[in-house]
Amino acid sequence: MTGAASTTTAAAAAGDRPIRRVLGIETSCDETAAAVVEDGTTIVSSVVSSQIDLHARYGGVVPELAGRAHVELLTPVLADALEQAGSDHTGRGIDGIAVTHGPGLIGSLLVGVAEAKALSMVWGVPLVGVNHLEAHLFASLLEQPDLGWPLVVLLVSGGHTMLIEVTAPGEYRLMGGTIDDAAGEAFDKVARFIGLGYPGGPAIDRISAQGDPTAYAFPRSMPGDGYDFSFSGLKTSVVNRVRKEPDASTADVAASFQEAVVDVLVTRARAAAADVGARALCLAGGVAANSLLRARVEQVCADDGIGAFLPSRALCTDNAAMVAAAGHWRLHHGDRSRLDLAADANLRLVSTV
Repeated sequence: MTGAASTTTAAAAAGDRPIRRVLGIETSCDETAAAVVEDGTTIVSSVVSSQIDLHARYGGVVPELAGRAHVELLTPVLADALEQAGSDHTGRGIDGIAVTHGPGLIGSLLVGVAEAKALSMVWGVPLVGVNHLEAHLFASLLEQPDLGWPLVVLLVSGGHTMLIEVTAPGEYRLMGGTIDDAAGEAFDKVARFIGLGYPGGPAIDRISAQGDPTAYAFPRSMPGDGYDFSFSGLKTSVVNRVRKEPDASTADVAASFQEAVVDVLVTRARAAAADVGARALCLAGGVAANSLLRARVEQVCADDGIGAFLPSRALCTDNAAMVAAAGHWRLHHGDRSRLDLAADANLRLVSTV
C-alpha cells in the first residue's frame, strides 16, 4: 500500500464510528497546509501557508529553514482550517486525521506527523499516514469523483516525474519515472541559470509567452522503450547554449526549454494511456499548473477521444485537501496508523496491481 502502519491507534475506541470529516495535515516540503474534507470529496476548508518568500533569496528550499517555519506556522494554519470548518481546538466534528508521512524533507515531515499524533490521541480519533504521492492522485477525485477507470496519471513536481496507471482508488501500477532530474527540478535549475529566480516553473511559464518556442532545438530524451524520463541532458544543453550565446533572448531560451519538457511529458503520457486503454489522462503535482502542459494534454486527449482531467491550480501544488481525501479513503477501508507512525523521507509509492 503506502507504507503506513495498519494497526489500531490509541483512538481505537472511536475507530468504529463513521468516518465523514477528516482533517488533513501537509508539511512535506515548504507548504504548511491543513484542510477538512467531508466524505472524501467535499472540501470544507483548505488553508495553505507558502514559504516561497522565505526561500527565494537562496534559489531553492533550505530544509532547516523549512522545518522551523512549519513549527511556527502549523498551529495558526490548523486553527484557521478548523474554524472555517466550524470546529475548534477540541476537534468537534472531526472523525479522523490524515497526515503526510513521506516522502519529503525529514525535518518538515516530522513536524506534521508529531502534530497529527498528538491530536489523534487528545481528540480520540483514528490516525492514518498518507503517502504524499498517493495524495496527489486523489486530488483529481476531489473535483471529479466520477472519473472512469482505468486512467493514467502524469505526476510531475519538483521531486518526482512519474506515470502511474490507476485502475481504482488505492490500486496503482508505476509505469515509468525519471532516471535523473524531475521535470520541476529541471525548471528550477534552468530558471536559476538564466536569471529568473525561484520558483522556476511559474517564472518560465510566464516569460515563455513572450518567446519563440522554436528558437532553439533542444534535445528530447526518451530513454529505453518504456515510459521513463530524463531531463538532465536537456538542462545541460540549455546551459551550454546560453554560455555560447550570452546575448540569447531569455524569453526564447525559456520558451524552447519549456517546449522540449512538455513535448517529452505529453509524448510519454499519451503512449502510456494508449497502452493501457485508459479512459482518461490526469495531471497531478506542481508542474501540472504549467499552462502549455495543460493545453497540450487537453489537445491530445481530444484527438485520442479520451477524457482529460486537469486539477485546478490550487490542487496541483502541495495542499492538505488531497491528503485528507486520500486519508478518508484509507480510514473508510479500515486503515489505521499507530502512534509510533514514523516519517519516511524516501517513502515509495508501491504498486498494488
